[in-house]
Amino acid sequence: MTEQDLYREVFERNRQWVAKRIAQDPSFFEHLAKEQHPAFLFIGCADSRVPASTIMGIEPGEVFVHRNVANLVVNTDSNSLATIHYAVDHLKVKFVVVCGHYGCGGVKAAMQPRDLGILNGWLREIRDVYRLHQEELDGIADPVARERRLVELNVQEQCLNVIKTAVVQRNFLKREAPTVHGWVYDLSTGLLKDLEIPFKESLEKVRELYRLTPDSRKDFDL
Repeated sequence: MTEQDLYREVFERNRQWVAKRIAQDPSFFEHLAKEQHPAFLFIGCADSRVPASTIMGIEPGEVFVHRNVANLVVNTDSNSLATIHYAVDHLKVKFVVVCGHYGCGGVKAAMQPRDLGILNGWLREIRDVYRLHQEELDGIADPVARERRLVELNVQEQCLNVIKTAVVQRNFLKREAPTVHGWVYDLSTGLLKDLEIPFKESLEKVRELYRLTPDSRKDFDL
């Protein structure tokens, strides 16, 4: 198959997918085009092997998605912050999920002492996670196990970064949602692992230093 054939094949597969959907439900696209009410905001890695709706086993319209290298939530990244704001304040999602994956190229690159050009600033966020947990990570002798643990710790820290945002704090105080969760996807098994982030405890701890909203519901115009 030539490159052009591969390119055109995408449109053929699209037509087949549309035909299959219409056969199952003639009004599927009519309903899908009207509006969206996703319960989830999925913040994941841009890795091509980690498509959100596929690994979650859910339908189009059920998950709002933001993806970047190594599933980071950086306080100077207007892209991710705008996505969080829209999903939480306007779509009223119930869950925000940060999902990393074992074998993440961004995490692997951040663990190497190399100058990676434009990636340096981005990967520094992961190196900062390593610094915060250096004692634990340096104590893991097996390099693969150390890398897998850094993937998990990176997810945990990005969950905290989500919780630090004013829009999440404000909405949780107003409507007790969204809650923030950390997952890791295992490429070798296809299974998701819930890191069981203690959301309410994390929120209370974060708000000791990062309180950006009032402490009482009465202070909001509900």
